[in-house]
Amino acid sequence: MSQTLHAAPDAQLDFYDLVEHEHVAHDSTRIGFWLYLMSDCLIFASLFAIYGVLGANFAAGPSPVDLFNLPLVAVSTAALLFSSITYGFAMLDMEEGKKGTMLAWLGLTGILGAVFLGLTLYEFSHLIHEGAVPQRSAFLSAFFVLVGTHALHVTFGIIWLIVLMVQVGMKGLIPANQIRVQCLSMFWHFLDVIWIGVFTVVYLMGMLR
Repeated sequence: MSQTLHAAPDAQLDFYDLVEHEHVAHDSTRIGFWLYLMSDCLIFASLFAIYGVLGANFAAGPSPVDLFNLPLVAVSTAALLFSSITYGFAMLDMEEGKKGTMLAWLGLTGILGAVFLGLTLYEFSHLIHEGAVPQRSAFLSAFFVLVGTHALHVTFGIIWLIVLMVQVGMKGLIPANQIRVQCLSMFWHFLDVIWIGVFTVVYLMGMLR
């Protein structure tokens, strides 16, 4: 009897230690991911600065007015912005424990992200077909690097989203999966913010030159 009484407090202590350890681990994951996002901010800030310096050097070649299809870019922009909204709905369903509807919203987010990526690749192929290759001018080099880097991030985000949906489908909304969903949410909204900057600086301001 006395052994049982001594064992119960020890078991309770082990449980609280485990909860505290998981809490610290989750906080570390969030902090580490914020550090990653800040490093990504520096990368895109550098690319924006490069574009700002080289964006007007056309080398007697085509300018943004000659190349950009603004309605097409507007459609791709709308797809990416709507994908942030659908991800927000997924986050709300996760908080309510609705795994099925959360997965549906995440799937729709992935589809919208794929639409954006497909239209970006179509734009690239069209420009290359027209002879507007990166080697043509400093403007085109800066454009392809900036927009291409963002498209690469979106590709990585879609792959991450698919893997995360598989994990949630297999293991449910365990704490580790919830942290992953939150981190991907920060990453996805970050890509939206960066694209708003790209759309404004590269496309809208480029059409005014």
